[in-house]
Amino acid sequence: MPFISKIQRQTDYNRFPSSTPIVIDNGASYFRIGWAGETEPRVVFRNIVQRPRHKSTGETITIVGDHDTALLRYFDCSRSGPRSAFDNNVVCQFEIMEYILDFAFDRLGANGSRIDHPILITECVCNPVYSRSKMAELLFETYGVPSVAFGVDAVFSYKYNQLHGICEKDGLAICPGFTTTHVIPFVNGEPVYRGCCRTNIGGFHVTDYLKQLLSLKYPHHMARFTWEKVEDLKMEHCYIALDYALEARLFQNGGKEAEDKTECWQLPWVQPPTEEPPSEEEIARKAAIRERQGQRLREMAEAKRSSRINELENQLHGLEFILQQLGQIQEEEMSSFLSETGYTSKQEIESTLTKVTLSLRKAKGEPKPEQAENDEKTDSSTSEKYPLINVPDNMLTPEQLKEKKRQIFLKTTTEGRLRAKQKRFEEELERERKTQKDEERRLENPQLYLEQMHSKYKELHEKVEQRKRLKTNGGHTNGSSVSGGVGRGERLNAAQRERMRLLTTAAFDRGKGEDTFGARDEDWQLYKLMGKDNDDDDDGPDEDEGELARVCSRLQEIDPTFVPKPEPTPLQPATAEVPHVRPLTKEDFQIVLGVERFRCPEILFHPNLVGIDQAGLDEMTGVSIRRLPSKDEALENRLTSSIFMTGGCSLFPGINKRLEAGVRMLRPCGSPIKVVRASDPILDAWRGASIYAANLKFQQQTFSRSDYYEKGEEWLRRYQLRYTL
Repeated sequence: MPFISKIQRQTDYNRFPSSTPIVIDNGASYFRIGWAGETEPRVVFRNIVQRPRHKSTGETITIVGDHDTALLRYFDCSRSGPRSAFDNNVVCQFEIMEYILDFAFDRLGANGSRIDHPILITECVCNPVYSRSKMAELLFETYGVPSVAFGVDAVFSYKYNQLHGICEKDGLAICPGFTTTHVIPFVNGEPVYRGCCRTNIGGFHVTDYLKQLLSLKYPHHMARFTWEKVEDLKMEHCYIALDYALEARLFQNGGKEAEDKTECWQLPWVQPPTEEPPSEEEIARKAAIRERQGQRLREMAEAKRSSRINELENQLHGLEFILQQLGQIQEEEMSSFLSETGYTSKQEIESTLTKVTLSLRKAKGEPKPEQAENDEKTDSSTSEKYPLINVPDNMLTPEQLKEKKRQIFLKTTTEGRLRAKQKRFEEELERERKTQKDEERRLENPQLYLEQMHSKYKELHEKVEQRKRLKTNGGHTNGSSVSGGVGRGERLNAAQRERMRLLTTAAFDRGKGEDTFGARDEDWQLYKLMGKDNDDDDDGPDEDEGELARVCSRLQEIDPTFVPKPEPTPLQPATAEVPHVRPLTKEDFQIVLGVERFRCPEILFHPNLVGIDQAGLDEMTGVSIRRLPSKDEALENRLTSSIFMTGGCSLFPGINKRLEAGVRMLRPCGSPIKVVRASDPILDAWRGASIYAANLKFQQQTFSRSDYYEKGEEWLRRYQLRYTL
C-alpha cells in the first residue's frame, strides 16, 4: 500500500458522509477495511499484534501487522511472538481485536474516538453467538458506531462472482481459508447453512508443514525459514498433484521429469576469494626479507656477545687482581680486606673465578678445558670445601661422622649438577655448530639444501610413524585392528620373555609340594635376573622425534609453502585420511524444493498427513450435499455443476482438476461436474461486501445500538443477513 500522510487520511475520511458504511473483511490472515461502493480496500495488513520490548529501556510497544525489520535494531521481537485474535477462524481475543480496530480506524483517517458510520463486518459460517455479541459490544461501547451488520465472507465472494457470471445460483462454495475450510451450498442464490461443512485445515497448516520439512532438510539454514518467507515459497512453488501416489512415485524413481519439476531457491552467497600459491617473485621477496631479518638478528647477537665477553673479561681481571692482593697481605688483615671486597673467603673467590672463566670460554666458543685440569681443580677445591671426605671413619667423632655424610651428599649433588650443566653446554654448542653448518650449506646451494631437508623430513616422519604404529599395533604396520593383532601390552622382547620364563619356573616347578623358595642362596639370584636393568624397553626419549621437530622448524623458516603433516591420534589410525572442512560452495546455499512442492498442499485433501482426522476437500462436498434437507438428484447435479472456490488456498495450481477428479469419484457416473475459481480469491469477499453495503436497502439489514440494548443477545442469535436486495 502506498504511504498516505495522516492529514491526507483525515481529509479523505471527512469527505464521506456519516451515512456511508465502512466495510471490514475481518479474515484470520489479513484485515481489510474500506468504504462501501469502492472497488479496493483502503487499508490491508496482517491480522496480528506483537508487543516487543525496547532493548535498552525495557519499554513495551504495540505493533499491528508486519513489523518493520529496522525495529529489530532497537526492539527485541524474539521474546514476544505475533498473536492473533482468532482461534480456528473465530474471534476469541477481543483485547487483541481492539488493538487491530484502533489501528484500522486510524489508518482509515478517523480523527476521534467515535465512529459515526455504519459497519459491515464479515465473519465465519455459523459464528458462535458469544463471539458475535462480544464483537457488537466492542463496536457499540468502544467506538460508538450507529449500526452494525454481520455477513459471511464466502457468501459475499460467491455473490460477487455470480454477478459477473462465473458461478450459478445453485452451487457449492468451497473456501479453504487460513485455519479452516468451509463448504456452503447455495440454492436459488441463497446459502443453506444447514448443509454447511467445516474442517480445521487451511493455509496455516500448509505453511507450517512446509516450514517443518525445510527445517529438517536444511537445519543449517533454519534461521532463513521465517514464516513470511515460507509463505512466499508456498504460494510461489507449491501445487496440487492430480494423483498424489503417482507423483510421489515419480520423484522416488527420479528421472528427467522429476528433475524438471524440482525448483531451487538460491540463498545469498558470496564466493570466497581463491588463495593462489605464491609466485616465485613472492617467494624470493619473502626469502630476502627473512635473510635481512636473520642478518639483523645475527648482528644483534654478535654485539650482545661482544658486550658479554668484555663484561666477563673485566670481571675476570678484577677477580685475579683480588687474589693477587690477597696473597700479599698479612693473615690478620685478611678478614677486613675480604669484607671490603664483598666475599667471605678465598674459596668463594676462586669458585667465582672458575665460573667466570667457564662462562668466558663459552661466550668465546672455545672448547672445554682438559679433564685433567678439571679433576685437579675439583680435587683441590673438594679437599678444601669437604675436608672430612677422605678421613677414615675410625678417626672421627659421631658429630664428625654426621658432618662427613652431609659433605658426601653435598659433593655428590654438586658433581651431578655440574655434569648436567656441562652436558647441556655441550648440547647447545653442538646445536649451534649444526645450525651454522646448515646455514653455510643453504647459502652455497639453496635449492639443493631445500630438497635435502624435504627428503630428510619425509624419511624421519615415516620412521617416527612406523615406530608409533609398532607401539600401538604390534607387528601390524597398516594401522588397522585386524583379528589376531598384538598390541604393545602384549608384545614381549627377549628380556621380558626371559623374566616371564623365570616367573613361570618359580611358580610351578618350585611350587610343587613344600614351598622352599629362598632356603638356598642361589634362589635369590633370580631377582637379579628379573631386574629391569636387563629390559631393553624402548620407552626412552626418541632422538628421531627431536630431529624431526628441528627439521620441521627449519623448513617452516626457509619454505613458506611447507605444511607439516599432522600427527595421528589414538582414535585415528596413522594411515587414515586427514579430515578437512570442505569449503562452502554455491550449491550449499541452495534450497531445493522437490517432493515438498505437492506434499505440503496435499493435506487439504488428506489432513491425516499432519495428524488431523477429518475429511478433505473432495469428501466435504459429498458431506455437504448429504446434509441438504431435500434429496433431489436434479438439485445435486446443479450443485456439482457449479463448484465455486474462493480463499487463499484456491490459488494453488491444479486444485481445480484435483477437486473435480475427487468429486467425480463420489458422484454417480455421468454426473455433471464443473469447478470454477473466483476472479480474485483474496479480495472478492471484500468487494462483494462493498457492493452489498452500497445498496440503499442495506440500512434495513443492520441493527442499531438501541436495538442491541433492547433486544440483547437473543436477537443476535436469530439474526441472519439477507443477501438478496
